Amino acid sequence: MNTYDKKKVGERIRTRRKALNISQEEFAERIGRVPKFCADIERGQAGMSIETMLSICTFLKLSPNELLLGLDTITTTYNETDLIISALNQCTDKQRKDALALLKLFLTAIR
Repeated sequence: MNTYDKKKVGERIRTRRKALNISQEEFAERIGRVPKFCADIERGQAGMSIETMLSICTFLKLSPNELLLGLDTITTTYNETDLIISALNQCTDKQRKDALALLKLFLTAIR
């Protein structure tokens, strides 16, 4: 049976936030909460309202199942694509061109 574990939920939030290279302060601002509350959620020391959960899910592009229970194989590819796009959006034009060249080399090598 699946149960709600605040510590695991907090770990999933922290992992996703860090993967997106977002500070706790920016995360708190983007979901309309104070940084201390977000830190408490990430440590599993505070629960959250449905409104907060939905804000987190929307911002981190996670389904409620994935956030709360760690379940969601359907969106894994979508989420990985979002992480790649997010990383590329933070790059300079030259870095994006270099990343594309590396990706082409990688794809050629594995065929």
